[in-house]
Amino acid sequence: MPTAPSILRRLLFVMNPISGDIDKASVQELIETICAERGRTAHFYETSGEDDLNRLRAYLQQHPQDAVFAAGGDGTVNLVAQALSDTELPLGIVPLGSGNGLSKDLGIPQDVEEALQLIWQHEVLRVDTLMVSGHFTAHLADLGFNALIVERFAEGDTRGPGAYVRIALQEYMRYQPARYRVVTDSETWEGEAFMLTVANARTFGSNVVINPASRMDDGRFEVCVIEPFPATAAPGILYQLYTDGFDESAYTRRLQCRWVRIEVVGETAVRVQVDGEPLHLPTPVEATINPQNLRVLVPAAG
Repeated sequence: MPTAPSILRRLLFVMNPISGDIDKASVQELIETICAERGRTAHFYETSGEDDLNRLRAYLQQHPQDAVFAAGGDGTVNLVAQALSDTELPLGIVPLGSGNGLSKDLGIPQDVEEALQLIWQHEVLRVDTLMVSGHFTAHLADLGFNALIVERFAEGDTRGPGAYVRIALQEYMRYQPARYRVVTDSETWEGEAFMLTVANARTFGSNVVINPASRMDDGRFEVCVIEPFPATAAPGILYQLYTDGFDESAYTRRLQCRWVRIEVVGETAVRVQVDGEPLHLPTPVEATINPQNLRVLVPAAG
């Protein structure tokens, strides 16, 4: 359950200076103006791509804050969330990326100026996070088709939803599903899958609802399976994914659990995306829940 707001005066904004297409200088200027108008002190921390997690943790030990905002995309959010997990320091999000999946799931406005209202109008929600084969995950992890598309997207020079759709259409015709064996604390499933999502949330940044009716604070997560489907079924499945109808398809299933072990039959390594970062991990892939170990600023109810 959300807790009452506190007054946040010392604020750190973590930014990746080279990511995305947004002018970071103008965003920083806007943040400074709004904070000054509200009597807040804004500090800025730029990531470098080298040991960012340990460097950010060390900075926070030396420079106490009331909240830390991830001003960036999914990678920046993952970094800041990991730094703040298992602490009482809350995470705020100013969405500046292509997907912004976690911020959308939490109902955070996608407009920068509106998102900054979380500084003085917010509740604090304690949410679960995941560990996926040793990798901190605040939102979603994938094996299969979407992991392939995320990797191709990361390798390309073009950003935005259009580039993602173009890559997906190119890869769809030649994609070969793998066979998985999924063992959880409550059940076991084995079969071929087009994609498999380890989800502590509902929605991809593309607004596809992969895990309807889920909660981010219930101490459980879901393994969402899309089985191979004929091309004629694709339009219907796509419609269901955009209308909370995941469970209505004959080609989908969800397994609720506290831990999972995923084997890819016949493979020793697998492509995985974790909060938008493409990885290659040894199999089996294992995931566990960290119950309510992250405090997040969300819009105030009402």
